Amino acid sequence: MAKYMLIMRGTDASNAAMMADIDAVMVSTQRFIGEMVRAGVLVSAEGLDDPGLGAVVDFSGAEPVVSSGPYGKTEDLFGGFFLLDVASQEEAVGWAKRVPAARGAKIEVRRVPGGEEVPQQVSSAG
Repeated sequence: MAKYMLIMRGTDASNAAMMADIDAVMVSTQRFIGEMVRAGVLVSAEGLDDPGLGAVVDFSGAEPVVSSGPYGKTEDLFGGFFLLDVASQEEAVGWAKRVPAARGAKIEVRRVPGGEEVPQQVSSAG
């Protein structure tokens, strides 16, 4: 089994459409989450607050600069995620295709490397 993150990326239009029918979206999303729980694949699922309420820490200069969010175009912003533990990328993509609140948006599917894949520092300064 491997972990995959389904990253929700909306646009102004898809976000407005979702908010216009938020009650139905919430019901279908809760049903979908229940299906993932029953299948034993859901690790976590979270939505994010309005990007305008966040902050951006920019490291492009000599010192970090903090500004009010958001940054970039709306379609570049991350709106929420599902973290799944599935057998393959194909299975993760299958679940992504079923996300009910994604009409007009995009879902990025990315594998989360296991701890054994992260380089470990083996020597210490001294």
